[in-house]
Amino acid sequence: MRKIIILVFLVTLTFNTTTAQNKSYSVVTTDIDNFWQAYDQITSTKDSSLQYNYLNKLFLEKGTPGLKAIMEVRNYTAKSYINAINNYPLYWASIRPNTLKAKSYAKDIEANVLKLKALYPELKPANVYFTIGALRTGGTTLNNMVLIGTEIALGDKSTVTSEFPKSFAYLRPYFDSNASGSTIVFTNIHEYVHTQEKTTDANSLLGQSVLEGVAEFMAVKATGQPSALAAMGYARANDERIKQKFATQMFNPFTGFWLYNDDENEFKARDLGYYVGYVICEKYYAKAINKKQAIKEMIALDYNNPVALNAFVEQSGYFNASLQLLKNKFEESRPTILSIKQFKNNTTAVDPATAQITVEFSEPMDKHYRNFDMGPLGKNNLMTLKRFIGFSDDGKFATFEIMPLKPGFHYQLLLGENFRSINGISLKPYLMDFTTAVQ
Repeated sequence: MRKIIILVFLVTLTFNTTTAQNKSYSVVTTDIDNFWQAYDQITSTKDSSLQYNYLNKLFLEKGTPGLKAIMEVRNYTAKSYINAINNYPLYWASIRPNTLKAKSYAKDIEANVLKLKALYPELKPANVYFTIGALRTGGTTLNNMVLIGTEIALGDKSTVTSEFPKSFAYLRPYFDSNASGSTIVFTNIHEYVHTQEKTTDANSLLGQSVLEGVAEFMAVKATGQPSALAAMGYARANDERIKQKFATQMFNPFTGFWLYNDDENEFKARDLGYYVGYVICEKYYAKAINKKQAIKEMIALDYNNPVALNAFVEQSGYFNASLQLLKNKFEESRPTILSIKQFKNNTTAVDPATAQITVEFSEPMDKHYRNFDMGPLGKNNLMTLKRFIGFSDDGKFATFEIMPLKPGFHYQLLLGENFRSINGISLKPYLMDFTTAVQ
C-alpha cells in the first residue's frame, strides 16, 4: 500500500509451489533485535558521530531485505532514526516490550493466510517482515514483501505519546483501540492482499480507494472479523453524505483528505476512502452469482485502467448515477486558468524582459498546492521558474518569478492538476505556450 497508514504485523510466509499445506513457514524478526541493540548503544552517548556509527553497524548494515525495502518506500535515512530515537525516549521505552512479542502472533497469521488462500486459490507467496521504522508507517508493501513498522503496528494503550508533535495525533486513537494486538492479524491480511494486486498506486482517488477497499474487504472475508477501519461506524451512518461528496472528487488524480492524512474535512474523520472502496466491493460481491470469480476479479482488477475500473464500480451499483455522468459533472466543475496578466497565451511577441508572471484562476484556489511541468516540447523549451511568489489573498491569482528569457525563443510551461480549488477539485491542466520577440 503506497503511502499506508494502515497498521500491520510482521511475519514471513513462504508457500510451497505445489500446495499451501506443504509450505515452509518462518517468522523474520531479526531487525527488531538488531534495532534494540543499536538503540541501547545510541542512547548511551551524546556524541552524534558515535550514534550514527552504532546505528549503521548494529542495525542498518545488518538489515533484512524488509528493512531495506521499508527504508526505500518511506524514504527513511540514518538521520530519520537518530532524530526519532533522540526526540522520543519515553515512547521508545514504552513500545519496546510490545515489539519483542512479535513472534507470538505468527500462528494466527499463518492460519488466516491459509483462509485467504482458500478464498483466492491463486494467492502468490509473499514475504512479510517485522522491522522497525522511524514513525512514518505501520505497514506498507513493495513487490512481494509486506513491510511492517512494529514501532507503530504494535502500539497499544500503554504506549506513551506525550512527546509526539501534533502531526502524530492520529496514532493515539489507534494505539488505544489496539488492545493486546487485536487488529494485528486483520491488518496483516489486508497488507498481504496488496502484494497480490497489480499496483498499490492508482492514478485517481477512485482507483486508490477501490484497491484499498479490496484489501479491507478480503481481510474481513478471510478473518471473519469486522473491518478495522476506525471510522466505519460513522461512515455507515453517514453513507449518503459521504457518497455525494466523494462523487464530486473521485476522478481527482490525488487522494485529498480521503486517504492517508489528517486534512480537515466536513466529516471530521480520516481515511473515508477506505470505506467507500470497501462498500463498493461489498456490493459487487453481494450481486455476484459466482463468489470466487468475484473475488478473483477484485484482486486482478487493473485499478489504473479507467474502462475496467469504471465497469467494476458500475456493476457494484454504489453510486446514484452513472460514472460517465459523474465524470462529466466533475469535468464541468474543474477550475481553469482565465488569463495571464503580462501577455496573451500563444502569442509570438512576448517581451524577453518579462521577469514575473501572474495567472488568474476561475475560482479561489487552495494555497497549499501547486505543480509545474514540462510541455510537449520537453526540457529544451521549458520556461524555468526562479521562485514561486505566492497566491493572492483571495486565492484567485498566483504569481511566480521566472529565469531570464532569450529573444526569439519558443517557451512552454504546464500548470498541472495538483493546483486545486478550495473545494478540492483539480485544475484543468493549462499549457502556457509563447514565443519571445526578436530583438
